[in-house]
Amino acid sequence: MLFAKLSPLIAFGASAVQATQTFRNTGTLSGWDKTYTENKGTVQEVTNVVYKGSTALKMTQVWDPNWSGRFHSEVFKYNAYKKGDMGFYGFAFRLQENWEFNSQSYNLAQFIADFKDLGCSENSMPSSMVFIDGNQLGTRVKYGDVCPTSSQKTRFFRGLKTVTPGVWHKIVIQASWQSDSTGYYKIWYDGEKLAETYNIPTTVSDGRPFQFRVGLYANGWHDDEEGYTGNQPTRQVWFDQIGIGSEFKDADPDQW
Repeated sequence: MLFAKLSPLIAFGASAVQATQTFRNTGTLSGWDKTYTENKGTVQEVTNVVYKGSTALKMTQVWDPNWSGRFHSEVFKYNAYKKGDMGFYGFAFRLQENWEFNSQSYNLAQFIADFKDLGCSENSMPSSMVFIDGNQLGTRVKYGDVCPTSSQKTRFFRGLKTVTPGVWHKIVIQASWQSDSTGYYKIWYDGEKLAETYNIPTTVSDGRPFQFRVGLYANGWHDDEEGYTGNQPTRQVWFDQIGIGSEFKDADPDQW
């Protein structure tokens, strides 16, 4: 497993974590492999809205009709998983109080890898994602071959739970990352298990490491045929207590 190759103690700031937890971030800009924004998007470390401790990350994206690119405001953790691994991944998030729900999707977290060396139509491809679809929480897994893109297949888990704006929520994912039918995928929301599916492929056949990213990605603004819809061109989401490990407690924001 990937976790067995990592240091038994990993320090972020002044604290050391247990061997089973391979990454944690308490809502700070430090400790990430990369911070990434597009166009008018921002990623800020704030102290006025937090889930736990003294800081959280505030992600903002702004609709711009003159911008033809995507709408990411994210932080990256490299080498979060590769095929054959099992792990837990968690974070707390909060939508702005006046979040307008509409038919468009907004991504909150994704596992993604760079495949430009394969000559695919897209340089990067996400496997699993966690998203808001209308007012419902959803997630997915992707499997099959990366190229051609027609070989990729996606299993969605939609309509899992209604999300409340202005309130902190918790997500924990457990996945056995397999490209054959031996994988499994589970997701918890505010401590409630919403999906638990066994004997399925959960990742693509290529075995390279995937990143774990959290943040606001207004994917509907780019991907939907109609482009931006609704009446809220500025969107904000806060994130805190992001953890990765080999046990549930490593990813649950309330247990560390």
